[in-house]
Amino acid sequence: MEVEGRSYRYVGPADLKAAVRPGSGGRPISSAADFTHWVAERTAAELLEPFTFVVSTDGMLRLAPRRSEHVACAAGENVLSAGEISFTREADRWVVDEASNQSTGYCPDVVSWPAVAHALDPIELGCPHHFTHQVVFRRCPGCQEHNIVREDDFVCVFCGSDLPKAWNVDA
Repeated sequence: MEVEGRSYRYVGPADLKAAVRPGSGGRPISSAADFTHWVAERTAAELLEPFTFVVSTDGMLRLAPRRSEHVACAAGENVLSAGEISFTREADRWVVDEASNQSTGYCPDVVSWPAVAHALDPIELGCPHHFTHQVVFRRCPGCQEHNIVREDDFVCVFCGSDLPKAWNVDA
């Protein structure tokens, strides 16, 4: 089932995508029971760091260890969102502590948050209303390099050209 929202294709290094093998995608989490089983397999040390996540085009949350490539977590497929996510216990339940769209392989726009929230709904986790850390990605129209915009400075760090205000990484 296709979920509404922009789909992002992988725009990172070709060799990372070429290394993805069938069945290598992140762990699909579609329910509270899935999450309970997944989190029980994590060590205390693992839970201190964020995890790599993607939301596949069918709306499924997929999780992998932090240092995993997003393209591997997504099994090389397009995604509705990608980034890093961390969890913590609050009272008697797990909640999303932090979530970002930090994925230099997919460079998803900050407006991809609804796909994440939708994927988290059936898992019954408490979560924020937006990315707790938003990363603004733009592709330079001059040199074609991907940029992370910092402090609203829409200037290419590679060539000095002005960057567009609207997301254009895979336009």
